[in-house]
Amino acid sequence: MRAVISVIGKDRPGILAFAANECARRGINIEDVTQKVLEDIFTMIMIVTIPEDKHEYHVFQRELEKAGEAQGLKIHVMHEDIFNAMHRI
Repeated sequence: MRAVISVIGKDRPGILAFAANECARRGINIEDVTQKVLEDIFTMIMIVTIPEDKHEYHVFQRELEKAGEAQGLKIHVMHEDIFNAMHRI
């Protein structure tokens, strides 16, 4: 299954590496990533593929969001189907 991950926080070195390492530890493939620094605010959106076990998705979601908080980051993980449904008219 695919998901959209957004990361926002005060800019500093290592944010992309942190998010990528958290994904790699869980065998999650990063398909695409874009990032931008707006003044001193770091923003990033990643498209990832998560192993098909649905329970694993929710575990990953909670763990990544909690790990982000510990780093001073706001991380949000959203299943691709929910993301797409939110943007349909």
